[in-house]
Amino acid sequence: MNMLTQGLPTNPALAAPAPFGPIALATGLGEGPTSLAAFDAALRDAGVANYNLICLSSVIPPGSVIERRKWVTPREDWGRRLYCVVSQMREDRPGHSAHAGIGWVRDAQSGAGLFVELHDERRERLDADLRATLRSMQDGRAIDFGEAETQIASITCAGPPVCALVIAVYAAAPW
Repeated sequence: MNMLTQGLPTNPALAAPAPFGPIALATGLGEGPTSLAAFDAALRDAGVANYNLICLSSVIPPGSVIERRKWVTPREDWGRRLYCVVSQMREDRPGHSAHAGIGWVRDAQSGAGLFVELHDERRERLDADLRATLRSMQDGRAIDFGEAETQIASITCAGPPVCALVIAVYAAAPW
């Protein structure tokens, strides 16, 4: 019995994970007259601006597949709920950078895993912190999903406020 099935019922139907579907991992960069306008521009760039974001904790369901791609919003989805993990950083000081990132690890067989979302002024420190946090999360659960993968979005403020965003989109749902 592995750590993922420990404590679960022994029902054979639970042995194979149900297909969860793809999780889109998108990035967005934005600039605007205010930091909130820059955030909205980054949401538009990632393809998720016309939803109400429902932020999730960082557990990847079994049976999932991660696809690095922009999210495409169908016109009829306006105002729907969007379940997601979000990392964003806004910056309004010229010459300063914003780096947002999501890191993840996944079990190769089941697809189950963990996301972590962080941001930082320094890209190298952000990447190291994403990896260290995932290692700690795995150690705390006594699991090893292997090496972490990361996706980082970066932008430098040249005048108007900017925003860097990485979003893992699980699913859209009506109200």
